[in-house]
Amino acid sequence: MRPIRPILPILILLVSAPACEDFLNVAPQSQLTQAAFPSSGSDALLATNAAYATVRGWHYHSGGYPILDIMSDDAYKGSNPDDQVNTLGAYDRFSFTATGDGLDRWWATLYQGIIRANVVITKVPAIAMNTTLRDRYVAEARFLRALYYFDLVRAFGGVPLVTTTEPPLRLGRATEADIYALIIADLEAAIPVLPVRTAYPSGDLGRATKGAAQALLGKVHLFRGDFDLAEPLLLAVIESGLYDLEAEFIDANGVDGEHGVESVFEVGAAENDSPTGNQYANTQGVRGTPNRGWGFNRPSMELRAVFEANDPRLKGTIIDIGDVIDGITILGDGTTPDVTTDGSGNVVEMETYNRKVWVPGTSTSTQFGHNRRLIRFADVLLMAAEVLNENDKPADALIHLNRVRERARQGNAGILPDVTTTDKTLLRDAILLERRRELAMEGHRFWDLVRTGRAGAVLGPLGFIPGKHERFPIPQNEMDISQGALEQNPLW
Repeated sequence: MRPIRPILPILILLVSAPACEDFLNVAPQSQLTQAAFPSSGSDALLATNAAYATVRGWHYHSGGYPILDIMSDDAYKGSNPDDQVNTLGAYDRFSFTATGDGLDRWWATLYQGIIRANVVITKVPAIAMNTTLRDRYVAEARFLRALYYFDLVRAFGGVPLVTTTEPPLRLGRATEADIYALIIADLEAAIPVLPVRTAYPSGDLGRATKGAAQALLGKVHLFRGDFDLAEPLLLAVIESGLYDLEAEFIDANGVDGEHGVESVFEVGAAENDSPTGNQYANTQGVRGTPNRGWGFNRPSMELRAVFEANDPRLKGTIIDIGDVIDGITILGDGTTPDVTTDGSGNVVEMETYNRKVWVPGTSTSTQFGHNRRLIRFADVLLMAAEVLNENDKPADALIHLNRVRERARQGNAGILPDVTTTDKTLLRDAILLERRRELAMEGHRFWDLVRTGRAGAVLGPLGFIPGKHERFPIPQNEMDISQGALEQNPLW
């Protein structure tokens, strides 16, 4: 039985003048957004929901396509060989430019979310309403603003710092330190106010929680190498007792685990291509037979090779031609070679698909119902293991690392033995490798390589240039709009 799938409503303002009033006495409709909105408790809810709506937009996901996976060693462009070869394929080869497809949409969408969050943060505190609810709305908005800015600063470095609802058109770049200072301040303010996950009724599942804010702040500190600051935050999530690993690995991203014990923060979605749907999974769905999507983001041969013998996560991550899922045989796309070889006959690519975005059903519309997990508990456990190892607590690190491996075994004691090394370097490598296996195709691998300084060595053969590709170029249209206020990233 499919679970109930609550999603937060999207802000829709329908304005009409009452029929019995003199239309000449009606205030200008522009005042609804500029001056009079939000002015009530119901307005505050609408404004907060609007800030959430950004994460469901297709462009929120790195401009619409999973380029972060495609740029890593975990995936190729995918789809058929000719589809988007000159646009999306550029990310596969690190040949994209400041006019590259999707970068402008990604940037604009993140700033749209920031402006929506700013409406709540700056205007809702003045509304006469229930103070507990009012403070919660503001804390939710601060969590979301931090989430959007974290995406921006990782992708582009120092970016314009916008904390008002009407920023100037010509706005230069703030420093990375300034952006991180805002992110940290927002999350530190949100943590003591946000409810724990069990305090929300079922209709509010998907809202920001205390645990989500702690996990995100822990991730921020980890990304910056501030392991001492990350440790207590991540351990607080683990020790809260509010989260756990799903019994079955496939449920960690599947429909049976939606808003479940492993979900720390996820994007709810409905099974249709309306604004309540999520096109993220449709973009990656099986192409051809069954027709579930476009087939982009194909798991790589290199990813397949990192799984240990009989690791159940391999089939929980990669769909192969001939697999049978929910009674449906995967035949794939007739215009895509099942196997591609090099001049020596070595297999370099196979027609495969991302199993983690599979949604049961019979059409492409059901694929829009995938709930993307932005933060899940396995990620928290592996981040905690990493920071504990860096803080010279290898025995504690092993507890959390091996908890992830234990779930991966699915009860088979003959596979995936516990990691036992306490050597700091060897354990660091083991944790990063486990992150690759556990979190593959979820958008983490590229950033893990960048933040650990390994991107040049690992991705160099794919075209990655150290000192350049750690950051994306500022979209050219934003450079033009700024009239010289923005400076481009190095080497772009």
